[in-house]
Amino acid sequence: MTETDLSSLVPIAIALCLSLFTRNVIIGLFCGVFSGVIMINGSEPLNAMSFMVKDHLVPQLTDSYKAGVIVLLMFIGGFVSLVENSGGGSSFAGAINRWVKKPIQAQFAAWFAGIVIFFSDLGTPLIVGPVFQPLMDKLAISRQKLAFIIDSTASPVAILIPFIGWGVYIMSLINIEYKALGITESEFSVFVNAIPFQFYAWLAVFMVPILAVLKFDFGPMAKTSTNIEKDSTVEVKKIFNHPNAKPILVWLPLLIMALVLCFLLVPLGFPFKQVSGNDFRAGLSTAYFTAAAMIIALMSIYKVRTVLNSINIYLKGMSGMTSVAITLILAWALSDVGKALGAADYIASVVETSLSPWLFPIVSFILAAIISFATGSSWGTFAIMLPLVIPTAAYIDAEMYVCIGAVLSGGLFGDHSSPISETTILSSSGAGCTPLEHFRTQLPYAIFNGAISLLAFTFAGITGWTWIVLVAIALQIFGLMALKRFLHTR
Repeated sequence: MTETDLSSLVPIAIALCLSLFTRNVIIGLFCGVFSGVIMINGSEPLNAMSFMVKDHLVPQLTDSYKAGVIVLLMFIGGFVSLVENSGGGSSFAGAINRWVKKPIQAQFAAWFAGIVIFFSDLGTPLIVGPVFQPLMDKLAISRQKLAFIIDSTASPVAILIPFIGWGVYIMSLINIEYKALGITESEFSVFVNAIPFQFYAWLAVFMVPILAVLKFDFGPMAKTSTNIEKDSTVEVKKIFNHPNAKPILVWLPLLIMALVLCFLLVPLGFPFKQVSGNDFRAGLSTAYFTAAAMIIALMSIYKVRTVLNSINIYLKGMSGMTSVAITLILAWALSDVGKALGAADYIASVVETSLSPWLFPIVSFILAAIISFATGSSWGTFAIMLPLVIPTAAYIDAEMYVCIGAVLSGGLFGDHSSPISETTILSSSGAGCTPLEHFRTQLPYAIFNGAISLLAFTFAGITGWTWIVLVAIALQIFGLMALKRFLHTR
């Protein structure tokens, strides 16, 4: 291990502090990389900028793997934009509504719709929320409860799926660290193996149906009015609706995507054998492009949009991924600078002498939660934490999949608990309540799941057993039942 000192953490500290202060991860990452370049080259600011572009930014774009990730993200952004502007999501949710007559059915329907419309964590609230508002009002279910349901099926579902934007983004960060460590396991395999350890995501998703079956709420949620009127101060973002839109605009493109992906990857051994990252990304890009072509054709056939209008929406969706691409490039560059300064080596040496390996997932979870809560960005948290946690876990021989799951869970927990999170704002907007009300009513639920996640990481850090996620869900069920009994006997 390279001999380093505390100064190696300066770029990361600058990136973190500025991300927290400005509430903008891109600003923090940029300044962190820039300060690191000055430390490496000992140059003046103007020369440092030249070194930064030449030695740390351009190489990220010329690397075939990283370029493939950015291209894939563009295809994903275009497809998601088409689906969100097709009216298919509203039509799909509306079809569900026709079969719903009871409050428990309404909660399950909104939950199911949020899971099925998994391709965009930011699109889900704006599709599911407005469609279910009238039904929830009719059945005397508060807007705060609707916001909680759609927030629990947006990011928590998206983070568990490897072939959408969340998974691609996370796998790209994993790949860089594994490549630097000389580990040959594919990033897809690592992501899949870490899924059982994303305890918070699983708990958030399962909490909705459990509460619905128990007919139970606690904390401020229990005190919300069961028949609130629409808050006139809330600006509800409108979703695209069209009288000709059909549910087929959602399910057929997704089916085509799955079939194309299987056609291209199954002959290579997927999912039973490891498929190269290049083949996986190429197959996924082709699947998303084919699905986009299908939805464009369907919108033309059903006279929802013209082909040219659909293509413009597709291109706009691709350009909407620019900020994600910039975040990734800067995250890769910060990781590169950190390695040059020996940041991971220093952290590993400190952790090795002061922390048992089984405790490392717990620390990772807590730190990720704090950063995500303060910045309101789980993606930015992953960009900062994964380049530190993965090398450190490898050096101290901690359970790698558990540590990765801890970062992802902590980032999601902090995001769910943050009043400035984008998903908090969009979920409240889609449901028709204020962000403050959504934050206030959801926070006890997030803390409840966060506490169980912390306990689960304690045991997972020791054993590495994947079935601990089942124990965590069982604890959630029994905990909610006990809490219900306790509150009802008071």
